[in-house]
Amino acid sequence: MTLVLSFDCAVSGLGLAVVRDKEVLAVHREDGREQAARLLPAIARLLRAAEVDRRALSMIAVTVGPGSFTGVRVGLAAARGLAIALDVPLAGFSTTTTLLAQAPKGSRLALAAIDSQLGDWFCALDEDDQAPFLATTAALAERLKGRASCVIGPQATSLAAELDAAGLDVEAETSLPDPVVLARLAIAQGAAAWRARNRDEGLPRPLYLRGVNITLPDGQRRTVD
Repeated sequence: MTLVLSFDCAVSGLGLAVVRDKEVLAVHREDGREQAARLLPAIARLLRAAEVDRRALSMIAVTVGPGSFTGVRVGLAAARGLAIALDVPLAGFSTTTTLLAQAPKGSRLALAAIDSQLGDWFCALDEDDQAPFLATTAALAERLKGRASCVIGPQATSLAAELDAAGLDVEAETSLPDPVVLARLAIAQGAAAWRARNRDEGLPRPLYLRGVNITLPDGQRRTVD
């Protein structure tokens, strides 16, 4: 039996789940910011709703980005702390891998996309190694030319409309990373495999794809690598 607590706060709000093998015991989602103040109380409420003692957990799963700089750090910090305190393995998956896993199955090429808020997109295609990359809408239109595709992500409708205007055959699936899908990805690979990976490679690290944007005292913004 594998009992997983999974959560995502790397894109927007909070998404949490407790999953035991194939059984979903509890799910919670809430919108808004201030994840640092709300995540741990939300986990405590979720475990009570699932009637699960935290010491019974066999694995923690978390999204590692790309997404919001603060959200990624809040989620990973909490996940690392819980994994160490409970002595359980920590599984880390990118937000785009999670989105691709929940994309509709069919003949269309799935494109996971999250608005970077800086004029481009955090993306991954459901082909090859699903490696995340940064791309503008124009670059995506060129890359997807001639291929029917389905965009999945929180701003999928907006991106699909832009790609449609560029002459592409595109459908949209609006969704945030699903914590149940995240838990199932971790269960599929197994707690023993993640424990070995944590030992050999260390705990999962944040995935940003670009430097950090900061605001200087004079109000100017710059990107720090």
